[in-house]
Amino acid sequence: MGGGVLGTMHAWQAVLRGHEVIHLEREPEARGASVRNFGLVWVSGRADGEELETALRARELWAGLGERVPGLGFRANGSLTVLRTEAELAVAEVFAAGPDAAARGTRLVDPAEARTVNPALRGAFLGALWCERDAAVEPRVAQPALRAHLAATGRYTWLPGREVREVDARGVRDDHGDHHHADVVLLCTGAALSGLVREIAGPVPVRRVRLQMMQTEPLDEPLTTSVADGDSLRYYPAYRGVELDALNANQPQPAVAAEHAMQLLMVQRADGGLTVGDTHGYDEPFPFDVVEEPYQHLRQVAEAILGRPLPPVRRRWAGVYAQCRDTGQVVHRQRVADNAWLVTGPGGRGMTCSPAIAERTVEEIGL
Repeated sequence: MGGGVLGTMHAWQAVLRGHEVIHLEREPEARGASVRNFGLVWVSGRADGEELETALRARELWAGLGERVPGLGFRANGSLTVLRTEAELAVAEVFAAGPDAAARGTRLVDPAEARTVNPALRGAFLGALWCERDAAVEPRVAQPALRAHLAATGRYTWLPGREVREVDARGVRDDHGDHHHADVVLLCTGAALSGLVREIAGPVPVRRVRLQMMQTEPLDEPLTTSVADGDSLRYYPAYRGVELDALNANQPQPAVAAEHAMQLLMVQRADGGLTVGDTHGYDEPFPFDVVEEPYQHLRQVAEAILGRPLPPVRRRWAGVYAQCRDTGQVVHRQRVADNAWLVTGPGGRGMTCSPAIAERTVEEIGL
């Protein structure tokens, strides 16, 4: 249940192990965070321990899937976190000298080497963290491409426009009144935590997070890596330490960035356009509209790094994803019946970590 990236990866893991899968999604196509994201497979900045281990395993799985399913758009493009101030550089120097930097595939490079890796970075900066293990996929087409691959096995059935209303000992019943037999039920509901989820699981330790993003017209040159700015040092847990404390104390974010808990992430799509974001909103009820000031800030930062104007914006959107309230927890797994498990709450790690999360789920339940 759930046609997003987490549900689709669980379907893949089940089919991989020889099982037959019926995959239900309440919308005609996945419409949530799985398509409203950067498509980043992001190893850099992950917290030591389970989060980093999950991201590294997921990176391996994404690479293998990319070879078998070209339609995912997987590419090992790496990333550059661009450092524009001495305080940001100090955080990066300590991080790059850390004991696990090599395992992450991360090192500190000067501006000349950064521009060798990504010639599109013509703005002024002091250095960059180069992470060769970061990668990207195409979020708008990844799930359909993987489903087509699964369908070719003859053991996978995709049923969109079907909302599960009941879980019983024999499977599930949908809102068409049809019953689907299943020995195991996996509910990958994303940010949909009311209705059936509340009925069978009760309150779950998961919150919802809202973001704003945008996509430009094609850039007339390759952006050969994904790009992050120094504010991402404030967001990702691996950078925490006294140097980050000094950055926060002595170099506060601009007011709009602080208000919307912003960082810059930027990745080029297959058509040449740039996906640029993002904001983080934690207080519900979320607004139904998007506000312009964060987009203006993102444009200014992106143009400063590129040293040129951005192409015109083609699309703007908001999205909501589910995040464990204990942000050190990679995902929330809960057995909600003898034959059923709820899997949700990966937060901003969902696109990155979903292959490894699914692998761990099926191993834990013995598929």
